[in-house]
Amino acid sequence: MSSMRGIDTQVRKRRRRVFKEVANLAYHSTNLKDDCEALPYKIVDYDETDYLDSVYRDRAIVRERIRLAMGMSLRPENREHPGHLTEGIEESNIDEKYYEPPLMQVIPSACNACPENHYEVSNICMGCLAHPCREVCPVGAMTMKNGKSYIDQEKCIKCGKCKAVCPYDAISHRERPCVKACGVNAIKSDKHNRAVIDSEKCVSCGQCMVSCPFGAIADKSQIFQLIRAMQSGRTVIAQVAPAFVGQFGPKVTPDIFKTALKELGFADVYETAIGADLGCIAEAEHYVREVATGKQAFALTSCCPSWSVMAKNMFPETIDKISNELTPMVATARVIKAEHPDASVVFIGPCASKKLEASRRTVRSDVDFVITFEELTGMFEAKGILLEEIEAMDSMQDATAAGRGYGVAGGVASAIESCIKEYYPGTSVKVEHAEGLTDCKKVLMLAKAGKMNGCLIEGMACPGGCIAGAGTNIALPVACKEVQKFKASSSRNIPKQ
Repeated sequence: MSSMRGIDTQVRKRRRRVFKEVANLAYHSTNLKDDCEALPYKIVDYDETDYLDSVYRDRAIVRERIRLAMGMSLRPENREHPGHLTEGIEESNIDEKYYEPPLMQVIPSACNACPENHYEVSNICMGCLAHPCREVCPVGAMTMKNGKSYIDQEKCIKCGKCKAVCPYDAISHRERPCVKACGVNAIKSDKHNRAVIDSEKCVSCGQCMVSCPFGAIADKSQIFQLIRAMQSGRTVIAQVAPAFVGQFGPKVTPDIFKTALKELGFADVYETAIGADLGCIAEAEHYVREVATGKQAFALTSCCPSWSVMAKNMFPETIDKISNELTPMVATARVIKAEHPDASVVFIGPCASKKLEASRRTVRSDVDFVITFEELTGMFEAKGILLEEIEAMDSMQDATAAGRGYGVAGGVASAIESCIKEYYPGTSVKVEHAEGLTDCKKVLMLAKAGKMNGCLIEGMACPGGCIAGAGTNIALPVACKEVQKFKASSSRNIPKQ
């Protein structure tokens, strides 16, 4: 997992600035086309471009970022004239969901064409007499050149034995951060050795996006269209994922956050943990009825869309084991629509792939928009709302500790386990959880081989769970602590049956 998470890097500042400016356009622009064309010049000052080799390249990248933040796709590189930044903007200037697939895209001009996977000897090499790197190399790729170790890249099979044995740590393994972060092998190279995403394999978890030190990968946003919906006079209601706590600063309590959302223009705010509570009870009953009795070999949770899409794509034989219960997001949206049939529902969460879950055709999601915590920050900034100065006028008192725990890896399985122990005493429960798609794959392989029979298996695409989602603002340990605190403040531990 990328160690950059939670650090306010240049890349992160730039992303946030783009979201703020796109929100600004929606709130204040009177001439959308011209104001949009002027944005790259506003964002990248001629004298202050500081992290790319040229101001022109910097602006070219910002142009593509703006398009993605408006929900549009990148402009094709291979046309003689790629078109204006605002090409197609009329279609995106609407007050309902706008989405041009695919969700995740690599901005070619931003990609550094990093080395894909190779071992190289650094200048720390001491040219030692033992030369263990040569002794352990199974293919004779190590030799001595000018008194130092040298790897013949033609022969090297990338086994890493030389690196493991070097007493000076003088051999480095260079690999693409995006490829390393991708658990489904969806990142390939184009003819210029730049990263491209295979959308057939991609499950839109966004871990590549947060791991790229050049900020070359971005997902599409719906903030512009959401603001248009809020301006249309319709009732717009927010539901917030349990991972929201702590994401907007250490002083911003759940109650302050709810008041801030209302100040931004949301008519009401629900916890997505309500939907988690509903699902929790149903999944406990399913486990007891089907898995504990041996009718079904094992059960897989369905809350994380990237995990369930990966299971369906790579392990089609597990499809009937994936929970049919509505995900917390969809269940909560249905609760909201039952109470407010004419309202638009917005899911505010940590996750990129929820944008796809809300758009898919198979299960009506009842979710009109999905935005991330990071994108919401841009909206607050554009509106000049300082969360830490807000006085709480509302209270978040909807969900139980079980539902609120869904934001952290292991939380779903343990919530269902608690319900089983309470409502079906005497039933023995076996739970497993996997986090990060690489581990998720291993668990599914074991399940396929019959090694997980009787288990309730929770899968989370992001290492750490939803609090590590691609749209989060803070470091993992801080987020984890905040969710635990929020859970402890709940008036009930588990939902009523």
